[in-house]
Parts: sequence; C-alpha cells; structure tokens
Amino acid sequence: MVQSDRSPSHRLGRRGVLKAAGAAGAAAIGGTAALAATRAAAAAPASRPAGNYRIDVHCHIIPDFYRESLADHDITDIGGVPVPAWTPELAVDFMNRYGIQTQVVSVSEPGVEYLPTSDARMEMAQKLNDYISETLVHTRDAKLARRFGGFAMLPLGDLTTSDDIENAITEARRAIDELKLDGIGIFSSYAGVYLGDPRLDPLMEALDDLGAMVFIHPVTPQHYPDLGLPPFLYEFTFDTTRALVNMLYKKVYTRYTGIRWLGAHAGGTLPYISYRTSLLYSKTVGLAQLLGADRLDDTNVLYKRLFVDTALSPAPQSMKSVKELTGVGHILFATDWPFTAELFPGAGDPAPQLGETFTSSQRLKVERDNAREQFPLLVRRLES
Repeated sequence: MVQSDRSPSHRLGRRGVLKAAGAAGAAAIGGTAALAATRAAAAAPASRPAGNYRIDVHCHIIPDFYRESLADHDITDIGGVPVPAWTPELAVDFMNRYGIQTQVVSVSEPGVEYLPTSDARMEMAQKLNDYISETLVHTRDAKLARRFGGFAMLPLGDLTTSDDIENAITEARRAIDELKLDGIGIFSSYAGVYLGDPRLDPLMEALDDLGAMVFIHPVTPQHYPDLGLPPFLYEFTFDTTRALVNMLYKKVYTRYTGIRWLGAHAGGTLPYISYRTSLLYSKTVGLAQLLGADRLDDTNVLYKRLFVDTALSPAPQSMKSVKELTGVGHILFATDWPFTAELFPGAGDPAPQLGETFTSSQRLKVERDNAREQFPLLVRRLES
C-alpha cells in the first residue's frame, strides 16, 4: 500500500531493516545464529537430500506489467519496502543458491485492491493468473519448467457490493479448473473487512466446493499506529492474527471443512495467543452467549486444522510454539522472497534456525514432504 503520508523514518522500509539485520545480526545476538548453523550442520544426516529439494510455499512475483501498473497508481513500496526486483530468472538463481526445487508463488499486497473498478480488478487478476499459469507453472521454457507452482490472485477490493465476490468466485473456479493452479491466494483483510465477514460467505462456499488450499497473506491494516517502522515488521503478523481469530468466531473452520488454510509467517501471533483467543468458546460459555457466539467443537477451538509457513519465522521462539499448536505435519517451509532478498545474499541453508526446533527427519517434512502431501498437482508436474 502507498505510504507516502508516513514520516521519513517509516520509509526505512523492509529493505533497510533487513539489510541492517544481515550486516549486524551476528554481533547483535551474540553469535546465536552462527551457533545455530553449526548445530544444524552437525545434526544433518544423509537422510536430508543434497541439491534442490526444498519447496517454498510463500514467495512472490512482480511481473513488469504489474510493476508498471503499481507505478501508474503511485504505489512505490509494499509493506514499507520499495518494490523489489523480480524476474523468473532471478527466482531460479535464488532457488539454486539455497537448495529450493520449487516456489509456489503468489502476489503480495496490494493485490488488485488499488484499482478503481470491479472490471479493472478482474482484468488484472486474470492477467496475473494467466501469467502464473502460462509463464511459470505450465511453461514450455526448459529453464523454468518444474520450478514454479502458483496461488491464484482473486479480484477482491470493494466488498460493499456483490460484484467483486461474484468475480472472485468465477476466477477461483477458472484458476483451479482451467489454469490448473495449486491453490488460491487471499488477503487477511480488504479495506478493514476481515476474513470471516459474512459478505465473503458465497466465496467461502465456492472454495469449499473446490477443496482448495487457500493461502492467507497479510496486508497493512487501516489506521494502525505509526511507530516510524515499516508495517511488515509487526503489523503484518497482527493482521493475519485478526483474520484467523475472526474466522474462528465466525465458524469458518467448521462450516467450510473442505478448505485447507495456510497462514503466512507462522500464523502471525496466533500460536502464542491461541489459548487466550479461544477462551470465549472453550472456557467462558456464558460470555460467548452474551456476545451472540455459539460454542464450537474442541478441535476447532485449538486451531489445529490450520497450516502455517516458516517465512521470516524459522527461529525456535516461533517454531516451538507452532509445533505445539499444529504439529510438525502442518508446517511448510517458506522464504518470502524477493522481499527478503537482503537476508539471502549468499548460498547454502536458507533457514539453519529450523535445526533448533526440528530433528533432521522433521526438517525434511517441513522443507519438502508436507508440501508434497498438500499440493498433488505440483507433485505430478515434478515427477512428469
């Protein structure tokens, strides 16, 4: 989203924060990262493959036509960072340097929400989805083949009328049935309307019918307090959490059991506060009834049906909490590239911190096997 009205300190951006972290990280944390890398390397047995084996489920594309459209609408930064460089070739180079076999790509904020009409949003969403399908997922270019999966972009922006919802249903079905994409991308909120809002129910029914994997990506929330820091640093996690909690209390998880939900960045802050946020259902039934909320089943209250990714969250402070909440089988490897490009200047293990939470066999599940179980079309392409 455009942040031109923010203070200069706000425009430090994701790039500046990540560059500073990369340059000063070892000194700032007293060598913890180096120690973690050493432990991970020492613990890695032959069962973890060599070469490109990881599947990255959270990374983004910025085709030239989309970058130009953003610029035409004065959008020059996303989440507090200047729009980064991206091409398919840069993506493949990154994957090769960090042992990644495939990226399942999506579009970050602002998606198509910045466009002024439903027709314009639909046109851009279709153009993006056609690009993902034809240029990346089902490409005939030998250098790109089998290197990409894709989440479809939905033409959502204005939820005050039914036009965007109807278009989103149409495009979701086209993306899965015709374009053969691997899932659907959706944002945590749209102009302050969060997932779980009843206006989205027809779309939820369609996604349920499709049995889709739906990737929830955060956005910069409306009217957030400006601390002079880029919103990706913390507001993104809070917005994901708002959506996941709202979906619980609106019974999304129990009404639409055919949908598999993938929450970005370890599910935001949800793993840490999952108990607290479920108290109205699991403990204080009277208060829940007072607020007009019915009690839900225990499995739903514990959010155990959710999948989460490791993007910007591989450290044990996040992963141990996620492991307690969802179990190892619901955690998928991710990098958030190219927005995290400053964190990946070299080559090797892209997330050595995972070795502090997971055994080597568990890391293989997180980094590859769990994604293979959830993306059958991707597996078919990889094995074709």
